Amino acid sequence: MTADNARLFVIAAPSGAGKTTLVQAITRNNPDLRFSISYTTRPQRRNEAHGVDYLFVDVGEFEILRAEGKMLESATVFDNLYGTSREQVEQHLANGHSVVLEIDWQGAQQVRESMPECVTIFILPPSHDELVRRLRSRGTDSDEIIERRLQDALSDMSHWDEFDYVVINDRLDDAVAQLEAVLAGEGEAQSTSNEAQRRAIAGIVG
Repeated sequence: MTADNARLFVIAAPSGAGKTTLVQAITRNNPDLRFSISYTTRPQRRNEAHGVDYLFVDVGEFEILRAEGKMLESATVFDNLYGTSREQVEQHLANGHSVVLEIDWQGAQQVRESMPECVTIFILPPSHDELVRRLRSRGTDSDEIIERRLQDALSDMSHWDEFDYVVINDRLDDAVAQLEAVLAGEGEAQSTSNEAQRRAIAGIVG
């Protein structure tokens, strides 16, 4: 792939939609695809590695990077700061590699403003009940945190129409196939201008 053909794909989703699992699957299946590693001020979890899962920095470091214009986008999520390295994305694209950003809808808005040629994709759970089940099945959060995540997720879901495509993550294999179709430029069925897809989304978000 040449630099002219390289594309920036922005993938966002509410908590519990399975975004991370999908992104891991498509980057595994497409070795030429590059995953942009986000900066975060969130504490590092036991199973995470710096430079692999996130670039872990403190608030002071984050604010310096943001003030210097080194963030393509940044957002506050659950009281922590997240941001995308502009240099990292631009370098991958210049080297002819398409890039996937796994961010939230706020960040997606900022990337669209900076790089309007990007392709934006929103991941939805198949239903409200399944979203609740997924949030509870993690087993790592208190009821209070789960309720907050649920309310935030429902709010996030209202932004689906700002995106070019929507993938409904019901069966993982199907969702991966749909996402890869979008990456290949063949995602008409997942387009937010597709009436059948809009009806399916309406059944989920109300």
